[in-house]
Amino acid sequence: MDVVSDAISTVRIGRPSSNRVRVGGSWSTRLAPYDGAGFHVVLAGSCRLIGADGTTLALTSGDAVLLPRGAGHVLADAEAGPGAAQRAVPFEQLAEKDVLGRPGQGEVELLCGKYRLDHSRAHPLLAELPELVHLPSRVGRHPELRAAIDLLGREASGRRPGSGVAVPSLLDLLLVYLIRAWLAEGSTGAWPAVLDDEVAAAAVRALHADPAARWTTDLLAAEVGVSRATLARRFTALVGRPPMAYLTWWRLALAAARLRDTPDPLAAIARRVGYGTPYAFSHAFQREFGTTPGRYRAAAQPPP
Repeated sequence: MDVVSDAISTVRIGRPSSNRVRVGGSWSTRLAPYDGAGFHVVLAGSCRLIGADGTTLALTSGDAVLLPRGAGHVLADAEAGPGAAQRAVPFEQLAEKDVLGRPGQGEVELLCGKYRLDHSRAHPLLAELPELVHLPSRVGRHPELRAAIDLLGREASGRRPGSGVAVPSLLDLLLVYLIRAWLAEGSTGAWPAVLDDEVAAAAVRALHADPAARWTTDLLAAEVGVSRATLARRFTALVGRPPMAYLTWWRLALAAARLRDTPDPLAAIARRVGYGTPYAFSHAFQREFGTTPGRYRAAAQPPP
């Protein structure tokens, strides 16, 4: 798997959810902070997004917004004034109705949704995402993202045969395309630079492709086709830690995801991520995360 796919798969929990709403007239709605990621796609019309700090973002048809850490915010009509946040009703009230306000007057159609994510072990690529990623609609830019938005707009009514299967799959695809688009926009941060660097990107891909292999810096350098010194210097400078330190962290992040999501025994998880014995795995896990694998698994389970 590639780095973006791996980064998403280790933090994703369950299935995403979404609501398609149409709103007209003067309106505002509040979305509470969420332990995951939120998104909005403007299918038609225009509106405003007001952040917790009062920052206002104008959105128009085709725009997409990702809130990677589920920050609370307000959505309001395009002409909303300063008091919109104070007048906002909970989003759940808005989602219960097909149309709110005066249909036909400044009507906007939105697809709003959430991804359930475990941020506690987020890959640094995802941790670098800003509080809000705004991808305005631009002709010719990010065609895959535009295609996914168009498909979602058609399927999200829930009235088409098979939409119950199609929509969650398209929402997963939307998350990938949103992150890809952010990377392609020349975003600041370490990981866009890592994935753009021939040596560092090849090394990370090799480690992700087979994390259980008996890697050493020499073997990884040979796999990438550079000297040991070149690999160590470029990898450490861009990723922020040496190759083997990154590999250790990634193995244990994968193990944490399996402890959370599967009933696999510790011995099987240890072998899968490159540890010869459950004892060696448990020792490394506790050193990295400050708790034992068993306690981590117990804490990650939902209450009965």
